[in-house]
Amino acid sequence: MKRIALALLLVFSMINLAHAAPKAELWDVWAPNDPQSTMTVDHSAWDGFLKKYVVPNQDGINRVAYGKVTAADRASLDGYVKSLEAVPVGKLNRAEQRAFWTNLYNALTVKTILDHYPVESIRDIDISPGLFSDGPWGAKIAKVDGVEVSLDDIEHRILRPIWKDPRTHYSVNCASLGCPNLQPEAFTAANTEELLDRGAREYINNPRGVWFDGDKLKVSSIYKWFMSDFGGNYAGVLEHLKKYAKPELRDKLSQEKRFRGTDYNWSLNDAR
Repeated sequence: MKRIALALLLVFSMINLAHAAPKAELWDVWAPNDPQSTMTVDHSAWDGFLKKYVVPNQDGINRVAYGKVTAADRASLDGYVKSLEAVPVGKLNRAEQRAFWTNLYNALTVKTILDHYPVESIRDIDISPGLFSDGPWGAKIAKVDGVEVSLDDIEHRILRPIWKDPRTHYSVNCASLGCPNLQPEAFTAANTEELLDRGAREYINNPRGVWFDGDKLKVSSIYKWFMSDFGGNYAGVLEHLKKYAKPELRDKLSQEKRFRGTDYNWSLNDAR
């Protein structure tokens, strides 16, 4: 019995480890940039796709009309991804790089959903390597400038460690109802700051980001998984939330010392 219990404990520990939020650790190959570069990347194809298929809803959650994407638009999306794969990223300036990686992440996520559609959740697309892997995030699904990358690589080895900006979590979309909104326009060097702040405000002032269960403050699991990006403690998370909260919510948050629970809805953000 002891051996069985130990084996089960090991299995559960490995599962928990597999689901733990990855640390932000820079992949050095993507560190170079050219501050003087005037090179730009064309995101118009992705911008057109988003404007056509992202559907804002009254509940504050942007959904994607996956089932309505035409064959021509799927081909256009594939072509857009291939165009990004050929970009010499190290020759871009930092602002262009940030828009590049953010758009690539979101385009790859949508492409992955379309490649396996219909699905109930992105977590059902178990293409990542590893016995206890979950979802598509660990799979090498693109080759940028000759280097294979995964969604996890883009988020945790490029975007988070290079920019060290908690608003990154409002820019990359995981195709779920609990996730910050996929914006209905592409990121560019010119609009990134605006879209990051918009994403933060939309999420924090929506019940899937911050809510009260009676007198108990509860928040999206994002703030627990990635607490290190939000100051590393409850006080840091609360200060971040208050920065983007509307006055009434900000006043309520000012009375709190910590959150009392978390939740996350992994259902597909499908505009059916």
